[in-house]
Amino acid sequence: MNAYESRPWLAHYPSGLSEHLDVEFGSPLDMFDAALAAAPDGPAIRYFGATLSWADLDAASDALAHALQAHGFATGDRLGIAVQNGPSIVLGLLAAWKTGGVAALISPMYKRSEFRRALDDFTPSALLVLDNLHAEVADEIAVTGSIGLVITVSPLDFAGNDDIRRVFEVSRVPAAAGTVELLDLIATGSREVSRHVPAPDDVAVLAPTSGTTGPPKGAKLMHRNLAFSAQAYRDWTGLESGEPILCMSPVFHVTGLVGSVMLALSLRSPVILTHRFDAGLVLDAVRVWRPAFSVAAITAYIALADHPDASPDAFSSLRLRYSGGAPVPPEVADRVAERLGGMIHNVYGQTESTSPTHMVPPGVLAPVDPETGALSVGLPIFDTTARVVDENGDPVPPGTFGEIVTAGPQIAAGYWGQVDDGGSALMNGEMRTGDVGFMDADGWFYVIDRSNDLINASGYKIWPFEIEQVLQSHPAVRETAVVGIPDDYRGESTRAYVALQPGAEVSATELIEFCRKRMAAYKYPREIEIIGALPRSATGKVLRRELR
Repeated sequence: MNAYESRPWLAHYPSGLSEHLDVEFGSPLDMFDAALAAAPDGPAIRYFGATLSWADLDAASDALAHALQAHGFATGDRLGIAVQNGPSIVLGLLAAWKTGGVAALISPMYKRSEFRRALDDFTPSALLVLDNLHAEVADEIAVTGSIGLVITVSPLDFAGNDDIRRVFEVSRVPAAAGTVELLDLIATGSREVSRHVPAPDDVAVLAPTSGTTGPPKGAKLMHRNLAFSAQAYRDWTGLESGEPILCMSPVFHVTGLVGSVMLALSLRSPVILTHRFDAGLVLDAVRVWRPAFSVAAITAYIALADHPDASPDAFSSLRLRYSGGAPVPPEVADRVAERLGGMIHNVYGQTESTSPTHMVPPGVLAPVDPETGALSVGLPIFDTTARVVDENGDPVPPGTFGEIVTAGPQIAAGYWGQVDDGGSALMNGEMRTGDVGFMDADGWFYVIDRSNDLINASGYKIWPFEIEQVLQSHPAVRETAVVGIPDDYRGESTRAYVALQPGAEVSATELIEFCRKRMAAYKYPREIEIIGALPRSATGKVLRRELR
């Protein structure tokens, strides 16, 4: 038996948590039906001063489902959903599932060519899209030929006040020819639906991968994946039914989808939506609705901590704060925790793992590895196995770097439209994460870098994380990312991109010298460029490919 088969992480599970999860529901639609039956008039969504009940969601999603079926939408068809964090995305999910369809999530941040590629990949039969986005990509939609119904959504739909306009430049775009507005459809539509009962192994969502190393792919998340992961969040954190959930991550990405909307369904709790993340709007929502839980990229917490009105008192209700998407430097976690008055817990997973495979138990201070300075991403959760392997796929001893491989009930069935050619990250029920890290002797896991970010300089292997840790320790540095660049002499060399703290002043030459004094000669960056901010995906991951 190797170190991973003995599951040393189980010794750190909180009292009362079992290594096995008895999953209560077979699908998220089952979760919704249970919430509706328990309290039809109870709050389901909070959105800019308005509250939608479970009964409101049921009626509106029925009307949308009826319209889909009236336009020939059938079991297995895809409903493309390209909207931000508003009630419409939840309605789209429910309507797709009620009709036996699949919700194909499309980033509303896409530009024309990206949007067209998503349509070509997912071939949706119907599309739920932001009205302003539709105005930009209407011709791309028109030439696909497969879309029989286009429903437009305004960010102002369902809002109970005008606070959204304080931050976002939004206004209603007149309905284009050949489209129907969601609110009109709900107001005039029938609730007659030929209701489908999803099977646990039916595909529920096509979720775009993060696209940090190449074009996004659609991970096939099954109903049972979503039901398991939602309950895993619920039971691991110990949240109580009815406790509000703050959604700071995009729902069109797996973190917001599972860690906010699906969790709220499982808990029968209201989810708080703010269209997009803005620190001031989120702070207002926290003061009004008093959420208990949120999961978001560390950049969101940094923005909240930097807001002039932030204080521990303002965030006192938010007793459980989780961060995922990228490794969190310990000093950043400490600064944010001090400013907001509460501990930041790590959660780790991928789109293909339906969000969490590892989490830090609530109230537990995750260990920091003394050699690398990395903060642990947590322990494998219920029914989940994890191991670290070498380039041949063989397990490596604790403390040794390798690729993290995970397996469990949350792992996706594959990628939409792609035949398994043996090179997929999803093989035989396992997920090859592409993340380099290690497990310590006690069963805590650490993520160091992406395997394809390794830099080879004159035969020396350099992990960007090592340089970033040194730069992050400089008081003037707010955030940094390191990439490899071509070098005629060394093969590859290192370049660091640095964003400074507000008001800080330091030169690139001074930062290079700072690193040179603290690192081996082959490691320290030969070039440093000071920029305003690092390019990030919608979920907060640094887009190193853009820096390259």
